[in-house]
Amino acid sequence: MKPFPLKPGASPLDMFLQACLPRRDAVPATLTEHAVIPGIANARFRLDHDVTPFIEDAVQANKRESEMLARAGMPNDVLPLGNMLAVSGGGDAGAFAAGLIAGWTTQGTRPMFKVVTGISAGALVAPFAYLGPEYDGVIRHVSNGIGPKDIFHSRNVLTRLASDGMADSKPLSRLLAKYVTAQVLAAIAGEYAKGRILLIGTTDLDSGRPVTWNMGAIAASQAPGALDLFRNILLASMSIPGAVSPVMIDVEVDGKQYQEMHVDGGVITQVFLYPPTTVMALSKASGVPMRLERRFYVIRNGTLEPQWSGTKRRTLSIGGRAISALIQTQGISDLERIYRMAQQDSADFNLAYIGADFQCPHNRKFDGEYMKRLFDYAFEQSAKGYPWHKSPPSEITANKWATLFRGTE
Repeated sequence: MKPFPLKPGASPLDMFLQACLPRRDAVPATLTEHAVIPGIANARFRLDHDVTPFIEDAVQANKRESEMLARAGMPNDVLPLGNMLAVSGGGDAGAFAAGLIAGWTTQGTRPMFKVVTGISAGALVAPFAYLGPEYDGVIRHVSNGIGPKDIFHSRNVLTRLASDGMADSKPLSRLLAKYVTAQVLAAIAGEYAKGRILLIGTTDLDSGRPVTWNMGAIAASQAPGALDLFRNILLASMSIPGAVSPVMIDVEVDGKQYQEMHVDGGVITQVFLYPPTTVMALSKASGVPMRLERRFYVIRNGTLEPQWSGTKRRTLSIGGRAISALIQTQGISDLERIYRMAQQDSADFNLAYIGADFQCPHNRKFDGEYMKRLFDYAFEQSAKGYPWHKSPPSEITANKWATLFRGTE
């Protein structure tokens, strides 16, 4: 590895920082599209540029599913109902998705999902939701059985100056190593072979672009570094830039090695499913069985309404509060986008979010008591049958106004 060259006249502090934080060369802008993970085909997609590789992978997934049905002696000319689950970011509010999924199992109507996606906090839940109810114990523990010390380790002031984040995520890395094992990787590979899809989102900070990781393909690759890569992608998706260190991922372009810097996927989007042209493209693909119905389940680890918070007149407080407001607005826009896609693709839209009735002090990040109470709140609602919302915030607001207007007539 080698550091970036120092500018002429660099200060001693610049040289100190440079010495502490070496990295391989970043992928040049002109080569971004050509960077690959060595030894793992279709490991990821850059859906903001070219959806063709993703469509091709989806075609192959449908073919694997059709072949599995044929081996089981079931009709395979039309595929079964496609249930798709998207789990959003939200930090420690990810306990909401965990409780909802575990309660869903208890209620008895939780389906098997054709597609599961996760980003940021949702990345920790998604692989185990993908694998099914037998992993609910893991979901429960990683969402309400941990505290701040299990997620990050704060650095002292001097170390922060010489590092790439205010805290390091080694505790979270150890947590992932404990639960994302070789056996889990093999189980995900087995589900991928049946045509099921698991996607995790990160942000490539060098290019400033989203990356969608094909976790099933990584698990099924049997590449020597597949397990470490799988864990690193989950870690990267949850690594808030500036707050914790980014994750460096080795890539190649024409045999030359580079390194990409990956951080929280929530930098660009809070929740996602698939590109809006996917269903249309699949319908045009000859010889590919189609499914007649699709059902979207979107779990927002947050509220729909902005949460009031007194802001101190300090730089970090002001900046942090502004970012929080931006993330809130972005998350609502993502829900609107998925709803429009559901309408376009004739899919049944289902939305879950933290209701205004949940009240609990939240004094620090990854507060164990807050996460436990949020998990229990979601579990109780889901165990008795969660009332999935059939429209996004704009539609809910419009309906409220329509009701009020009718009341004045």
